[in-house]
Amino acid sequence: MSGEKSAPADQMTSDGLAQPARGQAMLAIILGLTLAVLDTSIVNLALPGIARELHSSAAHSIWVVNAYQLATLVTLLPLAALGERVGYRRVYLAGMAVFTVASLGAMLAPTMPALIAARAVQGLGASGVMAVNAALVRLIYPRALLGRGMAINSLVVATAAMAGPSVAAAILSLASWHWLFAMNLPLGLLVWRQARRSLPGNPPAGGAVPRFSVVDVLLNGAMFALLFLGGARLGTRGDGHAAGWLLLAAGLAVGALHLRRQWGRAAPLFPVDLVRIPVFALSMASSVGAFCAQMLSFLALPFLLLEAQGRSHMEAGLLITAWPLATALTAPVAGRLIGRYPDGALGGVGMVCFAAGLLALALMPAHPAPWDVAWRMALSGAGFALFQSPNNHTIVTSAPLHRSGAASGMLGTARLTGQTLGAVLLAAIFALRPGQDGSAETLALMVAAGCALAAGVTSSLRVKQAARD
Repeated sequence: MSGEKSAPADQMTSDGLAQPARGQAMLAIILGLTLAVLDTSIVNLALPGIARELHSSAAHSIWVVNAYQLATLVTLLPLAALGERVGYRRVYLAGMAVFTVASLGAMLAPTMPALIAARAVQGLGASGVMAVNAALVRLIYPRALLGRGMAINSLVVATAAMAGPSVAAAILSLASWHWLFAMNLPLGLLVWRQARRSLPGNPPAGGAVPRFSVVDVLLNGAMFALLFLGGARLGTRGDGHAAGWLLLAAGLAVGALHLRRQWGRAAPLFPVDLVRIPVFALSMASSVGAFCAQMLSFLALPFLLLEAQGRSHMEAGLLITAWPLATALTAPVAGRLIGRYPDGALGGVGMVCFAAGLLALALMPAHPAPWDVAWRMALSGAGFALFQSPNNHTIVTSAPLHRSGAASGMLGTARLTGQTLGAVLLAAIFALRPGQDGSAETLALMVAAGCALAAGVTSSLRVKQAARD
């Protein structure tokens, strides 16, 4: 890392950073992760206006969102592997720089194709931030306090994901959609400067370093792209289901070839070496199930509150706020419980609470009082927070230190995979039940509760597996 200004040497220890360097480094992580996650959903509310202004169809405008998500998904693991080779700090800084420049391109985009292209580049930059952030947290915090660092990380992801529509509504009430991207310019520069001054470099490599192959990167990208596009086609109405199944089949075939190439390597691009660790594999399965349930409920609840129950946008927004508020209050508690109780047990209890909250939302009376909705939201948010921090802690710490980048990349991959699956499931449910009587939303919340329970089972299995190990 010669020629770069990183965390001062006298503030570094053999086990994380000393204060105040630790707080300065976490500030860079929090701000960068907030921007990257926030931009996943911040443009959703503006899509109709963007389509009108740029003379495009609603179906075409969806790619303003899809391009960002797809670019992030296909590049997470390659950038995580790159971080293990050249340093997590360098990948983080490059990602934030690309994200900021692409935000300028999105703000000035004159046509829909230009905006979609800028969003894809923006997603690439966000991927650089998300691919290595957990690995950096592992370097920033001492082992004894790592649970608290992971709790902060989880809290930022959860609250930023929920805050996207609210932040967008506030900006759009005062200005045009261009300002959704303009705000990233000063904030991105601020984060880049803070990260350059405070983030630590990688420790000396203690094992094999990932070997980059263009073929492997292309196969990884093709696998995730085909699976994403196939899922998107299956989630639409009309005659596109056959094409959707073909894309999924092609994605699985490419994935089988890709994983076969990776299987015998010491530090593969797709971390099959980590997936062979039973606790890591169970944690990944739990994460996919939990985020699938989360996305199902996030997307279904506005329809349930606005259309089926006839509430105003303001009232619905305030009720949904009970969810991230409970998450914010519970995440620090979960961080302090890590190390005192097994991560698998904490995650299992969290998913049971999450499932109970979702089931309670599904079984609400037709016209519940606001408090009767709010406590259900709060139970769901608290349960998810109790699960996420211990689960992420296990994913990161079950990997060898020199494979922290791969584990960090898999965190984001599991989240985006689960969210994509949740969106596809909701679209399929809406296609089966197209009415506006709330039955589709109720079914979606019940399916989400089932996914949460499945995640709780796989999380609890880690307790027995840890005892064996």
